[in-house]
Amino acid sequence: MKLSKSDFPVLRTGIMAMCVSSLVSIALLYASNEYANKANRELQSARNMSIDAHRRLASAHEDRENMSIYADEYGLLIKNKIIGDDQRLDWIEGLEDIRQMNLVTGFRYHIAPQQNYDPKPPLGTGNFDIHYSEAKFQLDLLHEAQLVDFFTALRNRIKGWYHLEGCSVQRSSTDEGGTGKTSAIQLKAECTGGWITLKNRNTQP
Repeated sequence: MKLSKSDFPVLRTGIMAMCVSSLVSIALLYASNEYANKANRELQSARNMSIDAHRRLASAHEDRENMSIYADEYGLLIKNKIIGDDQRLDWIEGLEDIRQMNLVTGFRYHIAPQQNYDPKPPLGTGNFDIHYSEAKFQLDLLHEAQLVDFFTALRNRIKGWYHLEGCSVQRSSTDEGGTGKTSAIQLKAECTGGWITLKNRNTQP
């Protein structure tokens, strides 16, 4: 089949129409692909947001359960004055009450100023600072059981957390200062330890 010059305008129009149609098709395919990719990204984002929301909700439920579990314990620590300020006056008054109980023949004590306590190895204390008030005791005893009775009363009758580090016990001379008088004191004990107090950083000025 031979083409004449008069056929070129017709063919050119058809070819241009085909090219335009092809370009439109390519553009539509590209746009459809981009739309599909965008839709997939938005769907994945929505899924991630849903997973994160479920995770946050589960964490909130867990926090609420933990608060209900530990609320009573936290309140008990406050009631027993383990969480809060230095309770030096209460400790002194409690020791004088114990003195009146005559659990030991006699005792002397020294409570040092409160200091920050840095445990070794370090401990995770959350939002609390650990404070330590060293308290040393010198006790006159008739027998070893009195030492146990004294510290049992100290822990039971004085609010706070007293940590006993150790005691050294020696036999006492039966002669009071070489005067010839017999002393009833059989043992002398020196004990070291201190009261531990937790301070919530959120309550500090």
